[in-house]
Amino acid sequence: MGELSRHRVLGLSDQQVMDMYRFMVLARMVDERMWLLNRSGKTHFVISCQGQEGAQAGAGLALQPGLDFIFPYYRDLCLMLMLGHTAKTELLSAFGRAEEPNSGGRQMPGHYGDRKLRIFTGSSPVGTQIPHAVGAALAAKMRHESYVSFVSFGEGTSNQGDFHEAANFAGVRKLPVVFFCENNQYAISIPARKELACENVADRAVGYGFEGIAVDGTDPLAVYEAVKHAVDKARAGEGPTLVEAKAYRLVPHSSDDDDRTYRSREEVEAAKQRDSLIRMKNYLTETELWDNEKEESLRKDLLAEINEATTYAEQAANPDPASLSRYVYAEAGDQ
Repeated sequence: MGELSRHRVLGLSDQQVMDMYRFMVLARMVDERMWLLNRSGKTHFVISCQGQEGAQAGAGLALQPGLDFIFPYYRDLCLMLMLGHTAKTELLSAFGRAEEPNSGGRQMPGHYGDRKLRIFTGSSPVGTQIPHAVGAALAAKMRHESYVSFVSFGEGTSNQGDFHEAANFAGVRKLPVVFFCENNQYAISIPARKELACENVADRAVGYGFEGIAVDGTDPLAVYEAVKHAVDKARAGEGPTLVEAKAYRLVPHSSDDDDRTYRSREEVEAAKQRDSLIRMKNYLTETELWDNEKEESLRKDLLAEINEATTYAEQAANPDPASLSRYVYAEAGDQ
């Protein structure tokens, strides 16, 4: 079977790849709405997933929501939507409202978490979620449970001690963990060529005794294949894998960053031509699963969903100030 049947070769249905594209578009449109809200002074911070949606969609489809333990990093908006969050939940988070599932308004945007979905909240220092993921994988092995621990991070974070210690421990113990590096080419303002002495982050895996796979992060199907391979290995007791998805961050590091100081507009515009959304749309069109009418209908429906979510989130209640110290200090009656 040829290029136009790639998803079927991978065992994916037509509906699954169309759903994958829907989540990618939803993530992009929610992300763009968050920027508009920030620039209009309604929300205080945005840290974007634009350019990394394809990598996250491919990875998300390879996981089992509600079974696998997920340790995301702050750009994983599309992954969270794949796993069960919605435009409403993430806009509630952007406004810091009491009912948002990530932290009940306690964390800044991008600090994802959801106990029901086994998504563990992270902290602001990058990489701290990686040892936690390895700890969860150790628990799975000790308890003979079937879940896989999945942890994502940027290529800059792969230079932190948290990553190296966690990877070494996971390799020694052959733990069921998937390390997923979303290499977006910049650690804030530092390009990847100045971060790494090796060609790929994935090349580091051999030092810890497990497999490393570098894949095109703008190709959702290639990412799905790599992560599915890693997940299946972990679930079968064959130990960890480091998957590196090479993408490109299309916007500044955050709403507080000016990326014009460290990269040219020409570089960014060239990267936009390789956007995973364009690539996935073209693939669906070539396989005769998609057309302009479906694209227009999708974006109309998603815009209505996002508008409704924005209105709801803007009007939702703030957290009760009386609950400020909850989960920070012990309270009367706590066990």
